[in-house]
Amino acid sequence: MCSIIGFCDRRAQYEVVKTALLKTVSRGPDATRIVDTGNGYLGFNRLSIMGLNDAGMQPFNLDNSWVVCNGEIYGFRPIKERLIKEGCTFKSDSDCEILLPFYKEYGTDMFRMLDAEFALIIYDGETSSYIAARDPFGIRPLYYGTTDDGIMTFASEPKNLVGLCHEIKPFPPGHYYKDGDFVCYHDVSKVNRYNTSDDLETICSEIHDRLIKGVEKRLDADAPVGFLLSGGLDSSLVCAISSEILKKPIETYAIGMDTDAIDLKYAREVADYIGSNHHEIIIDRNDVISAIEPVIAALGTYDITTVRASIGMYLICKEIHEQSDIRVLLTGEISDELFGYKYTDFAPSAEEFQKEAEKRVRELHMYDVLRADRCISVNSLEARVPFGDLDFVDYVMHIDPEKKLNRYNKGKYLLRHAFEKDHILPEDILMREKAAFSDAVGHSLKDDLAEYSETQYSDEDFTERCALYSHATPFTKESLLYREIFEKYYPGQSQMIVDFWMPNKTWPGCNVNDPSARVLSNYGDSGK
Repeated sequence: MCSIIGFCDRRAQYEVVKTALLKTVSRGPDATRIVDTGNGYLGFNRLSIMGLNDAGMQPFNLDNSWVVCNGEIYGFRPIKERLIKEGCTFKSDSDCEILLPFYKEYGTDMFRMLDAEFALIIYDGETSSYIAARDPFGIRPLYYGTTDDGIMTFASEPKNLVGLCHEIKPFPPGHYYKDGDFVCYHDVSKVNRYNTSDDLETICSEIHDRLIKGVEKRLDADAPVGFLLSGGLDSSLVCAISSEILKKPIETYAIGMDTDAIDLKYAREVADYIGSNHHEIIIDRNDVISAIEPVIAALGTYDITTVRASIGMYLICKEIHEQSDIRVLLTGEISDELFGYKYTDFAPSAEEFQKEAEKRVRELHMYDVLRADRCISVNSLEARVPFGDLDFVDYVMHIDPEKKLNRYNKGKYLLRHAFEKDHILPEDILMREKAAFSDAVGHSLKDDLAEYSETQYSDEDFTERCALYSHATPFTKESLLYREIFEKYYPGQSQMIVDFWMPNKTWPGCNVNDPSARVLSNYGDSGK
């Protein structure tokens, strides 16, 4: 990961920009640089992934224009080769150096042409104006706000802007900002028609081939690559596909509680099957409780399920950073939003299933994607998300939702069946029921958090303090604890997150008061 910042006005002060940028130095500990565009400042903290020498340091400059980008531009080499033939010269091997000549050629049409995970800010020297943009999922973070003296600012994380902007907002994914307006260039959640012509086997073949291509793209790095392996379907597929592509042992990492880790045994089974160099991190109750505050400070959220799931991810990434030379991590996020959660088994119709999928995809940047980004980047690592491949997602979102409903007595059947013939995973892993990450690290993790929260407030304190919050009002002592820590670091900024992530309470079987799948009647074998 890297971090970027832009103060888009000549009134901006260098020391203010520098102080704000250094709040996210862990995202890019290798080097820091701030440039005066003549009409404000752009700043960059670098984590070297592509083009590791100094020539790859941003901001990049071309004809009095500048760009900073936290991103990976997949397939940049053919673009670069074409630009060279057209007379462009490049100083580095960085994928992001193509952005200014590409922008010079296509303007804002460039954004819909990129196959990338990115957040960027461009200073256009010809028009003396700023353009900012974010990838369609919001895999790379970007926030914005206006300072008290009216300066428009953009930054990788809200912590860069705390104390400078009255209201901090997430930059909408799939949009670009120009001349004061946000323009949508790609809405991945919008589906106007379904592909009803493909039969089940054709659908699964497309899923299979497109996911493999999505993984292959994300293995391209000049820095060492590792893999988070929970033993669940999604991360196991990413690891198995990567192992097949690379034809060598990969580095896999799993985490679990010292008493009841569900996933460790399954992760070990996958690692043995694919022949990876496997590493296990064991944590206990003290580790979990001690991580609550630093995790919320890193996340910038109070959401219950996000905080729970982040504790395991934060601790495993901390260990990877401290004990290895890994710089890039492939993860299994975004599969659930496309193929379904445990609670979507209760969807009353295909139409409702699809509406829920579209909602979850639109909100990803506030929940699972936010979790993965912050937990990984705060430990100076970069996340790559194969299930977020645009070509893959475009196909899956247009599958007739009648075929995505759980008609097969097995959730996410299409994804499972797509890889049955390959035998790249043990059958019991391929068909294993989903367990939520926080539960799979160990049921005791969730229980320890709830029990600890109970000790922090009397019933009277709980009632009084909850009443202080009109937006996303806490409804358990655990949610109140998270909210109060959030307010300590991000005072008055709760609306960066629209609400608590919860199952769709309007559906039969889903009117629950805890986001854990453990409270659903169909949890069944997920917890074994």
